[in-house]
Amino acid sequence: MSAPAPRRVAFATLGCRLNQVDTRTLQTQLEARGFATVPESEPADVVVVNTCTVTARAELSDRRAIRRAARLGPATRVVVTGCWAQTSPADVARMPGVDLVVGNADKARLPDLIEALMAGPRPEAARVQVGDLAGARVEPVAPLARVPGRSRAFLKIQDGCQHRCAFCIVPLARGASRSLGPDVIVDHARRLLGQGHRELVLTGVDLGHYGADLAPRTSLAALLGRLVALPGLRWLRLSSMLPAYFTEELLEIVCASPVVAPHFHLPLQSGSDRVLRAMRRPYTVAMYRGLVERLTAGVPGLAVGADVIAGFPGETEEDFALTERLVETMPLAYLHVFPYSARRGTEAAARPGRLDSGTVTRRAERLRALGRARAQAFRRALVGRVEEVLVLEPRHRPPGWLTGLTGGYVEIGFRGPDALVGRLACVRVTAAGAAGAEGHLVEEAA
Repeated sequence: MSAPAPRRVAFATLGCRLNQVDTRTLQTQLEARGFATVPESEPADVVVVNTCTVTARAELSDRRAIRRAARLGPATRVVVTGCWAQTSPADVARMPGVDLVVGNADKARLPDLIEALMAGPRPEAARVQVGDLAGARVEPVAPLARVPGRSRAFLKIQDGCQHRCAFCIVPLARGASRSLGPDVIVDHARRLLGQGHRELVLTGVDLGHYGADLAPRTSLAALLGRLVALPGLRWLRLSSMLPAYFTEELLEIVCASPVVAPHFHLPLQSGSDRVLRAMRRPYTVAMYRGLVERLTAGVPGLAVGADVIAGFPGETEEDFALTERLVETMPLAYLHVFPYSARRGTEAAARPGRLDSGTVTRRAERLRALGRARAQAFRRALVGRVEEVLVLEPRHRPPGWLTGLTGGYVEIGFRGPDALVGRLACVRVTAAGAAGAEGHLVEEAA
Protein backbone atom coordinates (compact mmCIF):
# COMPACT_ATOMS: atom_id res chain seq x y z
CA MET A 1 0.00 0.00 0.00
CA SER A 2 1.50 3.34 -1.06
CA ALA A 3 2.05 6.08 1.48
CA PRO A 4 -0.36 9.03 1.40
CA ALA A 5 0.79 12.09 -0.49
CA PRO A 6 2.30 14.76 1.76
CA ARG A 7 0.20 17.80 2.54
CA ARG A 8 1.33 20.78 0.49
CA VAL A 9 2.04 24.14 2.10
CA ALA A 10 2.95 27.43 0.43
CA PHE A 11 4.19 30.65 2.02
CA ALA A 12 3.78 34.33 1.14
CA THR A 13 6.02 36.56 3.24
CA LEU A 14 5.77 40.33 3.28
CA GLY A 15 7.80 42.98 5.06
CA CYS A 16 11.01 42.73 7.03
CA ARG A 17 13.72 40.11 7.33
CA LEU A 18 12.38 39.14 10.73
CA ASN A 19 9.21 37.99 8.99
CA GLN A 20 11.36 35.99 6.57
CA VAL A 21 13.12 34.31 9.49
CA ASP A 22 9.77 33.53 11.16
CA THR A 23 8.46 32.02 7.92
CA ARG A 24 11.53 29.83 7.45
CA THR A 25 11.21 28.62 11.05
CA LEU A 26 7.55 27.68 10.50
CA GLN A 27 8.43 26.01 7.21
CA THR A 28 10.99 23.79 8.92
CA GLN A 29 8.54 22.91 11.70
CA LEU A 30 5.79 21.97 9.23
CA GLU A 31 8.16 19.96 7.04
CA ALA A 32 9.15 17.99 10.15
CA ARG A 33 5.45 17.09 10.47
CA GLY A 34 5.25 15.76 6.93
CA PHE A 35 4.25 18.86 4.95
CA ALA A 36 5.87 19.50 1.56
CA THR A 37 6.65 23.10 0.64
CA VAL A 38 5.51 24.22 -2.81
CA PRO A 39 5.81 27.60 -4.58
CA GLU A 40 3.16 30.16 -3.78
CA SER A 41 1.76 29.97 -7.33
CA GLU A 42 1.14 26.20 -7.24
CA PRO A 43 -1.86 24.33 -5.79
CA ALA A 44 -1.52 23.86 -2.04
CA ASP A 45 -3.54 22.42 0.81
CA VAL A 46 -2.69 25.41 2.99
CA VAL A 47 -1.15 28.82 2.30
CA VAL A 48 0.41 30.84 5.11
CA VAL A 49 0.51 34.60 4.54
CA ASN A 50 2.94 36.34 6.91
CA THR A 51 1.90 39.99 6.90
CA CYS A 52 3.40 43.44 7.48
CA THR A 53 1.67 46.60 8.71
CA VAL A 54 4.43 49.19 8.86
CA THR A 55 2.76 51.36 6.18
CA ALA A 56 -0.59 51.62 4.41
CA ARG A 57 1.10 50.32 1.25
CA ALA A 58 2.21 47.24 3.20
CA GLU A 59 -1.40 46.50 4.11
CA LEU A 60 -2.40 46.77 0.44
CA SER A 61 0.27 44.17 -0.34
CA ASP A 62 -1.09 41.99 2.47
CA ARG A 63 -4.57 42.12 0.99
CA ARG A 64 -3.31 41.24 -2.49
CA ALA A 65 -1.36 38.26 -1.14
CA ILE A 66 -4.41 36.98 0.76
CA ARG A 67 -6.61 37.33 -2.31
CA ARG A 68 -4.07 35.40 -4.41
CA ALA A 69 -4.03 32.63 -1.83
CA ALA A 70 -7.83 32.45 -1.72
CA ARG A 71 -7.96 32.10 -5.53
CA LEU A 72 -5.87 28.91 -5.52
CA GLY A 73 -9.00 26.84 -5.05
CA PRO A 74 -11.92 26.06 -2.73
CA ALA A 75 -9.97 23.31 -0.95
CA THR A 76 -7.03 25.56 -0.03
CA ARG A 77 -6.97 26.70 3.60
CA VAL A 78 -5.67 30.25 4.07
CA VAL A 79 -3.79 31.11 7.27
CA VAL A 80 -2.86 34.73 7.95
CA THR A 81 -0.26 35.63 10.57
CA GLY A 82 2.24 38.41 11.29
CA CYS A 83 1.93 42.07 12.18
CA TRP A 84 -1.30 42.97 10.38
CA ALA A 85 -2.94 39.89 11.88
CA GLN A 86 -1.85 41.10 15.34
CA THR A 87 -2.99 44.72 15.01
CA SER A 88 -6.16 44.31 12.89
CA PRO A 89 -7.46 40.73 13.31
CA ALA A 90 -11.08 41.68 12.61
CA ASP A 91 -10.15 43.30 9.28
CA VAL A 92 -8.16 40.21 8.30
CA ALA A 93 -10.90 37.78 9.38
CA ARG A 94 -13.47 39.59 7.22
CA MET A 95 -11.52 38.96 4.04
CA PRO A 96 -13.10 36.23 1.85
CA GLY A 97 -11.30 32.90 1.96
CA VAL A 98 -9.44 33.41 5.26
CA ASP A 99 -9.72 30.38 7.54
CA LEU A 100 -7.35 31.18 10.40
CA VAL A 101 -5.88 34.41 11.81
CA VAL A 102 -2.90 34.04 14.15
CA GLY A 103 -1.13 37.03 15.73
CA ASN A 104 2.53 37.41 16.58
CA ALA A 105 1.83 36.50 20.21
CA ASP A 106 0.69 33.04 19.09
CA LYS A 107 3.13 32.33 16.25
CA ALA A 108 4.82 29.57 18.25
CA ARG A 109 1.50 27.68 18.23
CA LEU A 110 1.10 27.85 14.44
CA PRO A 111 2.12 24.24 13.70
CA ASP A 112 -0.50 22.88 16.11
CA LEU A 113 -3.15 25.36 14.97
CA ILE A 114 -2.55 24.48 11.30
CA GLU A 115 -2.74 20.75 12.09
CA ALA A 116 -6.08 21.29 13.84
CA LEU A 117 -7.35 23.37 10.92
CA MET A 118 -6.43 20.66 8.43
CA ALA A 119 -7.92 17.85 10.53
CA GLY A 120 -11.52 19.05 10.47
CA PRO A 121 -14.06 20.53 8.07
CA ARG A 122 -13.43 23.99 6.73
CA PRO A 123 -14.72 26.57 9.23
CA GLU A 124 -17.68 28.71 8.21
CA ALA A 125 -15.94 31.80 9.57
CA ALA A 126 -12.30 32.55 10.18
CA ARG A 127 -10.92 31.38 13.51
CA VAL A 128 -8.96 34.08 15.34
CA GLN A 129 -6.06 33.36 17.67
CA VAL A 130 -4.58 36.74 18.63
CA GLY A 131 -3.31 36.91 22.19
CA ASP A 132 -1.73 39.60 24.34
CA LEU A 133 1.90 40.32 23.46
CA ALA A 134 2.67 41.23 27.08
CA GLY A 135 3.57 37.64 27.89
CA ALA A 136 5.28 36.79 24.61
CA ARG A 137 8.85 35.53 24.51
CA VAL A 138 11.42 34.61 21.89
CA GLU A 139 11.22 30.86 21.39
CA PRO A 140 14.60 29.06 21.16
CA VAL A 141 13.79 27.24 17.91
CA ALA A 142 16.60 25.02 16.59
CA PRO A 143 18.41 26.51 13.58
CA LEU A 144 17.12 25.64 10.15
CA ALA A 145 18.68 22.98 8.00
CA ARG A 146 20.96 24.38 5.33
CA VAL A 147 19.16 25.26 2.13
CA PRO A 148 21.20 24.58 -1.02
CA GLY A 149 22.57 27.83 -2.44
CA ARG A 150 21.98 29.88 0.70
CA SER A 151 25.38 30.89 1.96
CA ARG A 152 24.00 33.46 4.39
CA ALA A 153 22.05 32.49 7.49
CA PHE A 154 19.71 34.76 9.45
CA LEU A 155 19.81 34.37 13.21
CA LYS A 156 16.97 35.92 15.21
CA ILE A 157 18.27 37.10 18.58
CA GLN A 158 15.59 39.57 19.66
CA ASP A 159 11.99 40.63 19.02
CA GLY A 160 9.81 43.58 19.98
CA CYS A 161 10.75 47.21 20.68
CA GLN A 162 11.29 49.26 23.82
CA HIS A 163 10.78 52.63 22.08
CA ARG A 164 7.55 54.44 21.29
CA CYS A 165 8.38 56.52 18.25
CA ALA A 166 5.41 58.68 17.31
CA PHE A 167 5.00 57.26 13.80
CA CYS A 168 5.69 53.57 14.44
CA ILE A 169 3.17 50.78 14.89
CA VAL A 170 5.80 48.07 15.42
CA PRO A 171 5.56 48.04 19.25
CA LEU A 172 1.82 47.38 18.92
CA ALA A 173 2.48 44.62 16.41
CA ARG A 174 5.54 43.02 18.03
CA GLY A 175 5.34 43.92 21.72
CA ALA A 176 8.09 44.91 24.13
CA SER A 177 11.74 44.03 23.57
CA ARG A 178 12.65 40.48 24.52
CA SER A 179 15.87 38.59 23.92
CA LEU A 180 17.02 35.04 23.31
CA GLY A 181 19.62 33.79 25.79
CA PRO A 182 23.24 34.24 24.69
CA ASP A 183 24.19 30.56 25.21
CA VAL A 184 21.33 29.50 22.91
CA ILE A 185 22.42 32.02 20.27
CA VAL A 186 26.04 30.92 20.35
CA ASP A 187 24.97 27.27 20.08
CA HIS A 188 22.73 28.09 17.10
CA ALA A 189 25.57 30.02 15.47
CA ARG A 190 27.94 27.06 15.84
CA ARG A 191 25.39 24.77 14.19
CA LEU A 192 24.84 27.15 11.29
CA LEU A 193 28.58 27.46 10.72
CA GLY A 194 28.85 23.69 10.89
CA GLN A 195 26.30 23.49 8.07
CA GLY A 196 28.67 25.52 5.88
CA HIS A 197 27.31 29.05 6.23
CA ARG A 198 30.03 31.70 6.05
CA GLU A 199 27.89 34.72 6.94
CA LEU A 200 25.50 35.14 9.86
CA VAL A 201 23.03 38.04 9.93
CA LEU A 202 21.78 38.98 13.39
CA THR A 203 18.16 40.07 13.17
CA GLY A 204 15.75 41.74 15.56
CA VAL A 205 13.35 44.66 15.81
CA ASP A 206 15.26 46.64 18.44
CA LEU A 207 18.62 44.93 18.02
CA GLY A 208 20.65 47.28 20.20
CA HIS A 209 18.40 46.62 23.19
CA TYR A 210 19.50 42.99 23.14
CA GLY A 211 20.11 41.51 26.57
CA ALA A 212 18.67 44.35 28.69
CA ASP A 213 15.62 42.21 29.57
CA LEU A 214 17.60 39.10 30.54
CA ALA A 215 18.68 38.00 34.01
CA PRO A 216 21.56 38.36 34.39
CA ARG A 217 21.54 41.40 32.17
CA THR A 218 23.86 41.34 29.17
CA SER A 219 24.47 43.38 26.02
CA LEU A 220 24.89 43.16 22.27
CA ALA A 221 28.59 43.95 22.68
CA ALA A 222 29.06 40.98 25.01
CA LEU A 223 27.25 38.71 22.56
CA LEU A 224 29.33 39.93 19.62
CA GLY A 225 32.50 39.30 21.62
CA ARG A 226 31.57 35.63 21.77
CA LEU A 227 30.32 35.30 18.19
CA VAL A 228 33.29 36.88 16.41
CA ALA A 229 35.56 34.25 17.99
CA LEU A 230 33.69 31.31 16.40
CA PRO A 231 35.76 29.39 13.82
CA GLY A 232 34.49 29.30 10.24
CA LEU A 233 32.74 32.67 10.38
CA ARG A 234 33.71 35.18 7.68
CA TRP A 235 31.07 37.87 8.11
CA LEU A 236 28.87 38.73 11.08
CA ARG A 237 26.35 41.29 9.84
CA LEU A 238 24.05 43.41 12.00
CA SER A 239 20.58 44.40 10.88
CA SER A 240 19.16 47.88 11.45
CA MET A 241 20.10 49.54 14.76
CA LEU A 242 19.48 52.91 16.40
CA PRO A 243 22.53 55.20 16.72
CA ALA A 244 22.01 55.57 20.49
CA TYR A 245 22.93 51.91 21.04
CA PHE A 246 26.53 52.28 19.86
CA THR A 247 28.27 52.21 23.22
CA GLU A 248 32.04 52.49 23.59
CA GLU A 249 32.22 48.74 24.14
CA LEU A 250 30.24 48.03 20.98
CA LEU A 251 32.23 50.55 18.92
CA GLU A 252 35.46 48.91 20.01
CA ILE A 253 34.30 45.50 18.75
CA VAL A 254 32.82 46.61 15.44
CA CYS A 255 35.84 48.77 14.59
CA ALA A 256 38.45 46.20 15.61
CA SER A 257 37.03 42.86 14.48
CA PRO A 258 37.68 41.83 10.85
CA VAL A 259 34.69 39.50 11.12
CA VAL A 260 32.06 42.22 11.66
CA ALA A 261 30.81 43.19 8.20
CA PRO A 262 31.66 46.80 7.25
CA HIS A 263 28.00 47.61 6.77
CA PHE A 264 25.62 49.29 9.19
CA HIS A 265 22.04 50.38 8.66
CA LEU A 266 21.41 53.39 10.91
CA PRO A 267 17.83 54.75 10.75
CA LEU A 268 17.88 58.54 10.39
CA GLN A 269 14.25 59.49 9.57
CA SER A 270 14.91 63.27 9.46
CA GLY A 271 17.76 65.76 9.29
CA SER A 272 15.84 68.24 11.45
CA ASP A 273 16.20 68.10 15.22
CA ARG A 274 12.75 69.65 15.56
CA VAL A 275 11.18 66.81 13.58
CA LEU A 276 13.25 64.17 15.40
CA ARG A 277 11.87 65.47 18.71
CA ALA A 278 8.33 65.32 17.34
CA MET A 279 9.01 61.77 16.18
CA ARG A 280 10.33 60.89 19.68
CA ARG A 281 13.61 59.64 18.25
CA PRO A 282 16.33 59.07 20.92
CA TYR A 283 19.14 60.99 19.16
CA THR A 284 19.98 64.31 17.54
CA VAL A 285 21.44 65.16 14.14
CA ALA A 286 24.79 65.90 15.76
CA MET A 287 24.80 62.49 17.48
CA TYR A 288 23.98 60.78 14.19
CA ARG A 289 26.64 62.63 12.22
CA GLY A 290 29.24 62.03 14.92
CA LEU A 291 28.56 58.28 14.95
CA VAL A 292 28.80 57.98 11.15
CA GLU A 293 32.07 59.93 11.13
CA ARG A 294 33.53 57.75 13.86
CA LEU A 295 32.49 54.52 12.16
CA THR A 296 33.80 55.73 8.80
CA ALA A 297 37.15 56.55 10.35
CA GLY A 298 37.37 53.21 12.17
CA VAL A 299 36.03 50.74 9.59
CA PRO A 300 37.74 50.57 6.16
CA GLY A 301 35.35 50.34 3.22
CA LEU A 302 32.34 51.04 5.44
CA ALA A 303 28.85 51.15 3.91
CA VAL A 304 26.26 53.08 5.91
CA GLY A 305 22.60 52.94 4.94
CA ALA A 306 19.76 55.02 6.36
CA ASP A 307 15.97 55.18 6.56
CA VAL A 308 14.29 58.54 5.95
CA ILE A 309 10.63 59.50 6.29
CA ALA A 310 9.29 62.15 3.92
CA GLY A 311 6.36 64.31 4.97
CA PHE A 312 6.02 63.68 8.70
CA PRO A 313 3.13 65.81 10.03
CA GLY A 314 4.35 69.37 10.60
CA GLU A 315 7.51 68.96 8.48
CA THR A 316 8.23 72.35 6.90
CA GLU A 317 10.19 73.16 3.76
CA GLU A 318 13.05 74.22 6.03
CA ASP A 319 12.93 70.87 7.87
CA PHE A 320 12.98 69.00 4.58
CA ALA A 321 15.87 71.12 3.29
CA LEU A 322 17.86 70.17 6.39
CA THR A 323 17.24 66.49 5.63
CA GLU A 324 18.33 66.90 2.01
CA ARG A 325 21.46 68.76 3.07
CA LEU A 326 22.39 66.13 5.63
CA VAL A 327 21.95 63.29 3.13
CA GLU A 328 24.04 65.17 0.55
CA THR A 329 26.92 65.74 2.96
CA MET A 330 27.00 62.40 4.77
CA PRO A 331 29.02 59.40 3.46
CA LEU A 332 25.92 57.25 2.92
CA ALA A 333 25.97 54.18 0.65
CA TYR A 334 22.20 53.97 0.13
CA LEU A 335 18.89 55.34 1.37
CA HIS A 336 15.53 53.75 2.13
CA VAL A 337 12.81 56.38 1.70
CA PHE A 338 9.33 56.05 3.19
CA PRO A 339 6.53 58.54 2.51
CA TYR A 340 4.85 59.18 5.86
CA SER A 341 1.92 56.83 6.40
CA ALA A 342 -0.49 57.35 9.31
CA ARG A 343 -0.84 54.20 11.42
CA ARG A 344 -3.92 53.74 13.59
CA GLY A 345 -3.01 53.79 17.27
CA THR A 346 0.19 55.81 16.90
CA GLU A 347 0.75 59.28 18.33
CA ALA A 348 1.55 60.85 14.95
CA ALA A 349 -1.79 59.77 13.48
CA ALA A 350 -3.50 62.39 15.67
CA ARG A 351 -0.94 65.15 15.10
CA PRO A 352 -1.97 68.35 13.29
CA GLY A 353 -0.13 69.59 10.25
CA ARG A 354 -0.75 66.62 7.96
CA LEU A 355 0.81 67.32 4.57
CA ASP A 356 -1.05 66.82 1.29
CA SER A 357 -0.18 63.68 -0.63
CA GLY A 358 1.35 65.59 -3.53
CA THR A 359 3.88 67.31 -1.26
CA VAL A 360 4.76 64.03 0.46
CA THR A 361 5.22 62.28 -2.90
CA ARG A 362 7.44 65.05 -4.29
CA ARG A 363 9.65 65.09 -1.21
CA ALA A 364 9.95 61.31 -1.22
CA GLU A 365 11.01 61.29 -4.87
CA ARG A 366 13.65 63.97 -4.27
CA LEU A 367 15.09 61.87 -1.46
CA ARG A 368 14.99 58.73 -3.62
CA ALA A 369 16.93 60.55 -6.32
CA LEU A 370 19.54 61.48 -3.73
CA GLY A 371 19.63 57.88 -2.55
CA ARG A 372 20.19 56.59 -6.07
CA ALA A 373 23.05 59.02 -6.56
CA ARG A 374 24.66 58.02 -3.25
CA ALA A 375 24.38 54.32 -4.08
CA GLN A 376 25.83 54.78 -7.55
CA ALA A 377 28.74 56.81 -6.20
CA PHE A 378 29.49 54.17 -3.58
CA ARG A 379 29.53 51.39 -6.19
CA ARG A 380 31.70 53.39 -8.58
CA ALA A 381 34.28 53.89 -5.86
CA LEU A 382 34.83 50.11 -5.92
CA VAL A 383 35.91 50.02 -9.58
CA GLY A 384 39.48 48.74 -9.89
CA ARG A 385 39.50 47.22 -6.42
CA VAL A 386 39.63 43.51 -5.59
CA GLU A 387 36.74 42.65 -3.27
CA GLU A 388 36.22 39.48 -1.26
CA VAL A 389 32.66 38.32 -1.91
CA LEU A 390 30.37 35.62 -0.65
CA VAL A 391 28.89 33.90 -3.70
CA LEU A 392 25.10 33.81 -3.50
CA GLU A 393 22.80 31.34 -5.16
CA PRO A 394 22.53 32.04 -8.92
CA ARG A 395 19.60 34.37 -9.46
CA HIS A 396 18.64 37.11 -11.91
CA ARG A 397 21.76 36.33 -13.91
CA PRO A 398 22.30 34.68 -17.31
CA PRO A 399 23.87 31.20 -17.35
CA GLY A 400 27.52 31.25 -16.32
CA TRP A 401 27.13 34.40 -14.22
CA LEU A 402 27.24 34.49 -10.43
CA THR A 403 26.43 37.12 -7.83
CA GLY A 404 28.89 37.90 -5.06
CA LEU A 405 28.01 39.97 -1.99
CA THR A 406 30.72 42.18 -0.51
CA GLY A 407 31.12 42.91 3.16
CA GLY A 408 29.82 46.39 2.33
CA TYR A 409 26.58 44.88 0.96
CA VAL A 410 27.19 45.47 -2.74
CA GLU A 411 26.20 42.75 -5.20
CA ILE A 412 28.74 42.14 -7.97
CA GLY A 413 27.97 40.05 -11.03
CA PHE A 414 30.78 37.99 -12.52
CA ARG A 415 31.40 34.89 -14.61
CA GLY A 416 32.29 31.75 -12.70
CA PRO A 417 31.42 28.10 -12.09
CA ASP A 418 28.37 27.13 -10.03
CA ALA A 419 30.74 25.23 -7.73
CA LEU A 420 31.59 28.61 -6.19
CA VAL A 421 28.06 29.09 -4.82
CA GLY A 422 28.21 29.37 -1.04
CA ARG A 423 31.96 29.96 -1.05
CA LEU A 424 34.21 32.99 -0.84
CA ALA A 425 35.89 34.45 -3.91
CA CYS A 426 38.00 37.47 -4.83
CA VAL A 427 36.56 39.61 -7.62
CA ARG A 428 38.05 42.66 -9.30
CA VAL A 429 35.33 45.26 -9.87
CA THR A 430 35.42 46.42 -13.49
CA ALA A 431 32.24 48.47 -13.88
CA ALA A 432 29.51 50.06 -11.76
CA GLY A 433 26.51 52.18 -12.49
CA ALA A 434 22.83 52.67 -11.83
CA ALA A 435 22.03 49.00 -12.48
CA GLY A 436 24.72 47.53 -10.20
CA ALA A 437 28.32 46.38 -10.41
CA GLU A 438 30.27 43.83 -12.44
CA GLY A 439 33.70 42.27 -12.17
CA HIS A 440 35.83 39.27 -13.03
CA LEU A 441 37.00 36.42 -10.87
CA VAL A 442 40.53 36.76 -9.53
CA GLU A 443 40.67 33.71 -7.30
CA GLU A 444 38.71 31.61 -4.89
CA ALA A 445 39.31 32.87 -1.37
CA ALA A 446 40.27 30.69 1.55
